[in-house]
Amino acid sequence: MPRADAARNRSLLIDAASAELSEHGLDVSIARIAARAGVAKGTVFNHFSSKEELVSAIFCDQLDTLAATGEILLGQTDPGSALLQFMTAGAELQANDRAFCEAATAASRAHPAIRAASDRLAQVAEALTARARQAGVVRADVTGHDIVLLLNAPTRIAAPLAAARSDLWRRYLRLIFDGLRPEAAHELPVAAPTNEDFTTAATR
Repeated sequence: MPRADAARNRSLLIDAASAELSEHGLDVSIARIAARAGVAKGTVFNHFSSKEELVSAIFCDQLDTLAATGEILLGQTDPGSALLQFMTAGAELQANDRAFCEAATAASRAHPAIRAASDRLAQVAEALTARARQAGVVRADVTGHDIVLLLNAPTRIAAPLAAARSDLWRRYLRLIFDGLRPEAAHELPVAAPTNEDFTTAATR
């Protein structure tokens, strides 16, 4: 197959898989993805060794896109607004993409590409959080890892009412963000998670 055709087919597969996963979650079949892309089922395995590899590639792209958004926000003059916009982008991605939240839960950080993309995202989140801490916008013990984990919270909280109120997660995101402010902060009972915690969790 000519290189241009192979690149085109890979692009079609990524787009089709992203759409199918977003709409139907991780249980969507390879046959359905191939049909949406307009290629033979075997073509999928010419580019990806398994469905898991295809999902991992898409998940990594999503993590990289979110990290890139965070890097842009680092240029904003208002650290609090920048952090809130980053958290909004992460929560909105999950609200609009059913598979992202599932992949975030199921994906193993033992996968080299996912680990690298997750680390990049955590670094950006920490840079944004550090600016907010220094500006006194969030409490002094909040870390980038805290923020990454909190990105899952708004959509999960609002999930029981998502069919009736698709934007309800925005209410809970703002409640979460207000809860990060230092004015009413109390000492937390346990320390923030570390890179080692994420690595340990991925191997169990």
